[in-house]
Amino acid sequence: MKRRRFINRGLWFSLGLGLASCGQQSSPESGTQSSAEGNGNSGGDGPLKVWWQEGFYPEESDAIRKIAASWEKKSGKTIDLALIAQKDMIGQIENALSAKTLPDVCYTGVGDLAVFPRMAWNGQLVEVSDVLKPLEKFYDPEALRGVRYKNNVTGDRSYFAVPIMQSGIHIHCWQSLLADSGQSASAIPKDWTGFWKFWENAQAPLRQAAGPDIYSIGMPMSRSLDTYNNFEQFLEAYNVEILSEDGDLQLNQPAVRKGLGAALQDYARFYQGGFVPPDAVDWDNTGNNVSLLSRKSLMTVNHTLSAPGSQRQDEEVYFKQLSTVPWPNKPNGQPMRHTIELKQVVIFSQSQKQDAAKEFLAYLAQPENLQAYTQGAQARYLPVMPQLLEDEFWKDQKDPHVKVALQQLQNSRPSFQVFNPAYGEVAAQNIWGGIMRSIATEQLSIEAATERAVKEITAIFSAWE
Repeated sequence: MKRRRFINRGLWFSLGLGLASCGQQSSPESGTQSSAEGNGNSGGDGPLKVWWQEGFYPEESDAIRKIAASWEKKSGKTIDLALIAQKDMIGQIENALSAKTLPDVCYTGVGDLAVFPRMAWNGQLVEVSDVLKPLEKFYDPEALRGVRYKNNVTGDRSYFAVPIMQSGIHIHCWQSLLADSGQSASAIPKDWTGFWKFWENAQAPLRQAAGPDIYSIGMPMSRSLDTYNNFEQFLEAYNVEILSEDGDLQLNQPAVRKGLGAALQDYARFYQGGFVPPDAVDWDNTGNNVSLLSRKSLMTVNHTLSAPGSQRQDEEVYFKQLSTVPWPNKPNGQPMRHTIELKQVVIFSQSQKQDAAKEFLAYLAQPENLQAYTQGAQARYLPVMPQLLEDEFWKDQKDPHVKVALQQLQNSRPSFQVFNPAYGEVAAQNIWGGIMRSIATEQLSIEAATERAVKEITAIFSAWE
């Protein structure tokens, strides 16, 4: 494969992430530099430069502040911590990469999708085996597998990121609205066809009880990150192995093409059948959450526990009205395997403070610190260390959301980007979001959608060969 330029700026709009111009950092930490300019790799006694994605909840940002302050006190070193909105982070990284002013350490929630695997491939990340090997006994092996990237410069596959949290794709619904439709969560079928038919059948009686503007399935059909992630789970449901574990593209195999077409048809039919809100074609990354929480949708599919997490302070809603339900079995009857998002922190190879950066990551990855951070994230993501699950925060059997989410981790696989960083371009261009929107707004046929997906993904991989 050729070494590719880090990122195509325009493509990130298709993920709904947006781009920020250099020097327009969002919500920088008070007292630190508010501009990416000058946030470079100076040596000497200067602070360790850390860019960190701003928390979805205030407690999440507070947790990383406290961890950074604790490390400063312990090490005698200082950290220049900048909290940056997710929508701005990719633009900041790209601009800083071009200007050679990258920070030392970076965490962004979209890094595992398209950013970090490609940077590892291009030799732009520091290998961190010396950070992770002493901690391997604490980690879920699948979490470690998910950060073993290949460096095309050296030809090695090794640890190039430190995992801190993980998440599957979750299904949430309103028990109260189910009751209005004459059903309950206990009646949801476990087979694939029966499961989705259950939600479709709930719409008519629900509208009679709650009004004509409510829809049974809040499935995004837009060029949002949620559409991409949700459809990746549908590909897994149909056993569509676009890549082998060796990273080889398998779209020319008839079984793979057939499964791809079946997954496209199954996902799109909810919108085509009138069970999805019409504005789902324009949802951003919060659209499905907003639709669910405003009770415009009976259920939705989301790649974090952010929807119920936002209601944690309201015990009536969190424990009694909202529910997280297990995925059904696959169409062939097999138990569902879950695609996992692995949130991770990296050190950029431009850093002149790599030793200090490794010290900080080794401290961050101590079990008590990861516990504090994941709990600060309000269980939006889950721990990557099994021992952390022994804490009462995670063992609460009354929690209707965390309990189901943890069960998903028992049968999972990493994202395709781990096997081949070229697949990160599939995410960057949001192939699935673009195709779904075309099916919805342009009446693109499933046959044409399948051929378009094969053509576009093949072209991406050809550019890497």
